[in-house]
Amino acid sequence: MNRSEKAEAIAELNQTFKDANLVVVTRQSGLTVQEVTDLRRKVRAAGASYKVAKNRLTLRALEGTSFKGLGPLFKGPTAIAYSKDPVAAAKVIAAFAKDNEKLSIVGGALGEDTLDVAGVQALATLPSLDALRGKIIGLLQAPAAKIAAVLQAPGGQVARVLSAYGAKDGEKAA
Repeated sequence: MNRSEKAEAIAELNQTFKDANLVVVTRQSGLTVQEVTDLRRKVRAAGASYKVAKNRLTLRALEGTSFKGLGPLFKGPTAIAYSKDPVAAAKVIAAFAKDNEKLSIVGGALGEDTLDVAGVQALATLPSLDALRGKIIGLLQAPAAKIAAVLQAPGGQVARVLSAYGAKDGEKAA
């Protein structure tokens, strides 16, 4: 890799870090090509990305980003998973690491907050951003639905009473 390619890779990684909300640093040792392909497929399906990058280039790319506190984690065979969703990458990586001992979580960062392994695991247990939004919308809509049901009930009762009287009068006439 020559200087221009390195500069290009650093700029690309730097932009990646600027666009991401969550970065999870992993250590992989002995993963087969098929296992890495499977991991990448799962990560991509969750709306995140997974990348293996040289530690020196990654350390340079971290400069000027909110993730600069991750520097000490980049030792040995590392890779990063990143996403705009604050929990997507953590969920997939934690699930994969649980099933495969060749991949381990080293740490991560959510914005400017550096996370240890337990912090990343805690993020992985949270519902996704879309699920949280759905719960909030459901909570907001519930009172309106209850109010509509309460307001409709008296009108429905009056209609049933009138219908019953109409049916009674129809039986007397017959």
